[in-house]
Amino acid sequence: MRTHILVCVILVISLCTGLAQEDDPSMPKHQKRRSQYKRRRVPLRGRRQKPVRPSPIPVPAPQVPFYNGDDTIVHILQAVLGVSEQAPSYNIIPAKKGHCMVNGIAMYDKAVWSPKPCVTCMCSNGNEICDEAFCPPLTCPKTEIPIGECCPVCSQTALNSISVDNVLELSGDSAEQTEPSGIILTKLSHNQEEIDELLGKEEKNNEAEKNGVLKKKEKKKKKRLQKDNIRKTETDEEEAERIQEERRKTYAEEEMRIEAEEKRKLEEEKKKNEEERRKKEEEDRREEEVNRLAMERKQKEREELSLEDDEDDDEDDDDDDDDYNLRGDVFRVPRRRIPGSRRPPEVHHPPLPPGCFISEITVSCSNAKLTRIPAISDPDVKSLDLLGNFITSIPKEAFNGMPNLERIDLSKNKLMSTGIDPLAFKSLKNLKRLYLDGNIIDQIPLELSSTLEELKLNENKIASLKEDSLKDLKNLVTLELEGNQLSEANVSPLAFKPLQNLNYLRLGRNKFRTIPQGLPVSIEEIHLENNQIEEISETAFNHTVNLQTVVLRYNQLEETRLPPLTWIFHKNLESIDLSYNKFYQVPSYLPKSLLHLVLVGNQIERIPGYVLAHLNPGLEYLYLSFNNLDNDGIDPTSFHGAYHSLREVFLDYNELTTVPVGMEDMKDLHILRLNNNKIKTVSPNCVCSAEDDGDSNLEYLHLENNYINTREISPYAFSCIRSYSSVILKPQKVK
Repeated sequence: MRTHILVCVILVISLCTGLAQEDDPSMPKHQKRRSQYKRRRVPLRGRRQKPVRPSPIPVPAPQVPFYNGDDTIVHILQAVLGVSEQAPSYNIIPAKKGHCMVNGIAMYDKAVWSPKPCVTCMCSNGNEICDEAFCPPLTCPKTEIPIGECCPVCSQTALNSISVDNVLELSGDSAEQTEPSGIILTKLSHNQEEIDELLGKEEKNNEAEKNGVLKKKEKKKKKRLQKDNIRKTETDEEEAERIQEERRKTYAEEEMRIEAEEKRKLEEEKKKNEEERRKKEEEDRREEEVNRLAMERKQKEREELSLEDDEDDDEDDDDDDDDYNLRGDVFRVPRRRIPGSRRPPEVHHPPLPPGCFISEITVSCSNAKLTRIPAISDPDVKSLDLLGNFITSIPKEAFNGMPNLERIDLSKNKLMSTGIDPLAFKSLKNLKRLYLDGNIIDQIPLELSSTLEELKLNENKIASLKEDSLKDLKNLVTLELEGNQLSEANVSPLAFKPLQNLNYLRLGRNKFRTIPQGLPVSIEEIHLENNQIEEISETAFNHTVNLQTVVLRYNQLEETRLPPLTWIFHKNLESIDLSYNKFYQVPSYLPKSLLHLVLVGNQIERIPGYVLAHLNPGLEYLYLSFNNLDNDGIDPTSFHGAYHSLREVFLDYNELTTVPVGMEDMKDLHILRLNNNKIKTVSPNCVCSAEDDGDSNLEYLHLENNYINTREISPYAFSCIRSYSSVILKPQKVK
């Protein structure tokens, strides 16, 4: 009975002590609430303990994450449960990328904080990661949570009661039967020291175990956070690396395919050239072999004839006539009989000079170091090639043995006008082509054959064209006088009048300042490059109604020096080359029939609006490379009237920073060159129109040597192009 009373007394004392602590006015209110909250936590055996939260007064707090301007996610934590104050309503300050915003405070990457007991949070790449503390399981019947701690420990009162119960158990029933209660109290008093010692040891063991568990828990938590961060970083890096690797592989495959295609084309072209060269060599060998066999056969026949009897001489005379019709390496002479002899004597003629050979109807003596025209007698010869020798004169009888010549090439010799006989070419009634380039001729040779169709006198010293310089050449179709000393001052306005059928005229590399006068009506193509032409008069091309091509590159022309009526009404003029002049904008008043406009190497800064609108059927080729064009100089009206017709547009080597407007509307465009500009971005709709679902006709799009980050190009930028190999993006410049 007394034992039960003692136990009750101890329990009452413990209860009073706890109530006294709760009513202690010196303890702060939040600590009281915390101790009450900790006492309510119920440990679970064998599993991770989670505190059972009370249901405090709800505190309003934002439930939706906010987003900063740099796309970082900012979480607003709820106020600590159980506190009646409102959560702070700070304005969200934009945080840098990778930082976390917690209740208006910027937390740096890898920062760690504890918003409430038993909860630890960490900032990782702009995301808040929180972890709840792990509490070890306890075996004591009653636990308590010390102030400032988050995990429960065994209650001291419970330990005391356990010790008393153990003592009572040890005494057993024999104490109740044989010994009085005083003896029991005496034993209790004697064992008090042992009880205290046991309690102290158990408390120390619990504390050591608790500290060890906490340390292990902290280590595990840190390791888990580190592993999560490392895993996430590795995952992001692996994903980025995978994407980059895929892109690299794609670009590498495209480059390899393009290189293989180019290599294949080069090999095919090389094989083709090799095949042609081999065929030509084979033909030359075959011709030489045929000539050699023919000579051997004729020599053998002559030897056989010398052994025949006189009776067969008369019969063989007719047959031998054909055998004496030799060509090339021997000269023909008429056969004559010598009285008193059985057969005519055999006459040997000297062969062709070294370096010459015969091929059917052509005698070729190119670069044979000849100083005079070889004496050849063969009416079958129609072409004579004497290019690259040291011939200084052409005598009157030079071509008497080849009356049927149609082509003579005497280019790159040492011919002078005084060394050419006036009647040297007069007897050639079939001569159509005469090439005298690269000599020292200072005037057109006189008495040229009226059958001549092509005359070339480039790179000579011709300083004048008189009224009768080209007389009787009514059949002349091509006349080339480039690289001479001609100008409007020494060319007669009537010099071209006899040329009734002239179609092709080359007067480049002379000293003209204006278009020469008196151009024939029949002219279709005129070349006046590398002169000093500064102005074109309105009447310069008035009579050339058949004109199709005008080449005026490398002159001194400006757009203000082109009168409106220069060629705007020409119905056949299709091609104009004004490269390397002094134009600052695309010239106006272009001919209506124009298809091909070349303005390379000027200082063009602007394409005026509607400058191509009057062309019919429309411009097809526009070359504006090596100019000063920027995006301000091009607007949608610049190509008005040519969107449906342009096939090639060259805008390379300019100052463009983006793809010009209007490119996506050119439906028939095949080649677009934008390389070597300052382009930085390629927008999704600059090449492929969003309104057009069909495939583009683009075969080549050059964007290399700009400042484009190819990884930032939208996948839809070239979606309309049938083959990505048509888009050339590498290499790019580095800023």
